[in-house]
Amino acid sequence: MKKILFWTYQLYVVLVFLPLVVVLTLLASSLSVLAAIVINPNWASRHVAARWARLLARITPIGVTVEGAENAREGQSYVVVANHQSQYDILLLYGWLNLDLKWVMKKELRKVPGIGIGCEKVGHIFVDRSRPAAAKQAISDALARLGNGVGILFFAEGTRSLDGKLLPFKKGAFVTAIDQKLPVLPITIMGTSDILPAKTLRLFPGRARMVIHPPIDTEDLAISDLSELRAQTRTAIASVMPAELT
Repeated sequence: MKKILFWTYQLYVVLVFLPLVVVLTLLASSLSVLAAIVINPNWASRHVAARWARLLARITPIGVTVEGAENAREGQSYVVVANHQSQYDILLLYGWLNLDLKWVMKKELRKVPGIGIGCEKVGHIFVDRSRPAAAKQAISDALARLGNGVGILFFAEGTRSLDGKLLPFKKGAFVTAIDQKLPVLPITIMGTSDILPAKTLRLFPGRARMVIHPPIDTEDLAISDLSELRAQTRTAIASVMPAELT
């Protein structure tokens, strides 16, 4: 029975869902650029992008449970660190985390037609990864320009987990948090790997859970504390995951 439901749903994906995703994404991208110019990048991210994410979740459809929303204080900027199981993680973070999320992106993506200009206008941060000092300055400039309430988003594993298990964390997020004196906001995402497994097109409705943990202060930390900060963040994210995934 489940196999019949799965293949019936795939007809919906091909005939209805994917065409809607293309149209809604192009529309949201255009509205984001316009809103960023006419109003401001913060409004574009927090309203247009959040509604886009929630709408795509609704037409999938998926259910979303959020815990710890009070840990993301309005007006406070964070380095947001989340585990990464699926492309649907992006929908949860944009749709249900009440922050103006910004990605740190390699500068080459700025040249991608349509996407590059859209990302620039809403305030995503382009960096030259071969020049760490310049990358650090680009992030500082962006924070000064964008103001408070920004979440600089990192998937600390650097890639999607193929089996849902928590991978080793890379150091980039934690260098940024210490350099910028921003608290780390750990976030655990679960269930999205069952909705859309990594590196597959096997989409199927389901339920996802996002846990927003208490922020970790970095005000008094130095680069020598990086390993401890990384371990503390990983422990927080792993704390609500099944033991076999950590």
